[in-house]
Amino acid sequence: MTNLQQKTSAPIREVYPEATNGHKPTELPVSLDGLAVTEEVYWARYYDAADVSYEWNNGILEEKPVSDYRTVTIYRWFLMLLQAYLEANPIAKLLLLETGFRLALPDKTTIRKPDLFVVRNDNPVPMRDTDRSFRGICDLCVEALSDSSKAEMERDTIIKKQEYAQIGVKEYYILDWDERTVFYRRTSAGAYEPILPDAEGVLRSEVLPGFQFRVADLRNQPSMEEMAEDPVYRHFVLLKYQAVKERAERYAAKLRELGIEDV
Repeated sequence: MTNLQQKTSAPIREVYPEATNGHKPTELPVSLDGLAVTEEVYWARYYDAADVSYEWNNGILEEKPVSDYRTVTIYRWFLMLLQAYLEANPIAKLLLLETGFRLALPDKTTIRKPDLFVVRNDNPVPMRDTDRSFRGICDLCVEALSDSSKAEMERDTIIKKQEYAQIGVKEYYILDWDERTVFYRRTSAGAYEPILPDAEGVLRSEVLPGFQFRVADLRNQPSMEEMAEDPVYRHFVLLKYQAVKERAERYAAKLRELGIEDV
C-alpha cells in the first residue's frame, strides 16, 4: 500500500509532547496534500477546512504553502496599499486567502485560492456579498511566493502562471523578498508578458487605473503618512488626512498674514 493510499479523508493529528512545557500536548494537523478526491468532495469537506488550507488540482488536494516572514511583510504592505487605493477608488472588490475560484481549463479543472485577488465591479460575473467563492474569472491575482521546496515555487511561478493566463486573469503579481518578484499582464494572444516599471521604478496597473507603486518600496515599505506626501501615492493614500493637513496649513498661513502667532 502506498503512502497516498494510506491517507484518509478524516482529520489526522500528531501530538508533540516535547513542546507542551507542562501543558496539554500540542496537536498539529497532518497534511492530506496529494490525496485524491472528487470536486464534489473537495467543495463539501476541504474548501473551507479549518486546519489546513487546500486548493484542488484536477482531482488532487494541494496544501497551500506558507511564505517566510520577509515575504509576508511585502504581502502585508502591498495589501495595505491596495486597500487604500480601493477605498479612494471603489471600482472593485478585494478578496484574500481562503476565497477561491474555479478554473475550467482546456485540459483540466483546478480550484485556486490566490493570496489576494481583485474582481472589478464591471466583471461579467459579479462578486456577491453572500458568496463564499468567486464563480467568474478574477481580474488580478497576487501570490506571495513560498520557497520551502522547488515544487512550491514552481506552483506559483510556472503552473499557476500558465493556468491564470489560460483562463483569462488580466494581471498576475508574484511577491517575493529574494528578488523573484515579477508582474505579468495578459496580452491579446492570451499569454503573460512582464509589466516593466518606468525610468523612476514605478509600476502601473491597467486593471486598476491609477494604482501604482515603486517596486523598491515593496522592501522599503514607507508608512501611510510618508506615502501621503509622495507624488507616486498621494492621489489615493490617506486623502482625508491630506485634506485635514492642508486646511491646517492654510489656517496657519492666514494667522501669519494677520500677525497672529500660531498656537
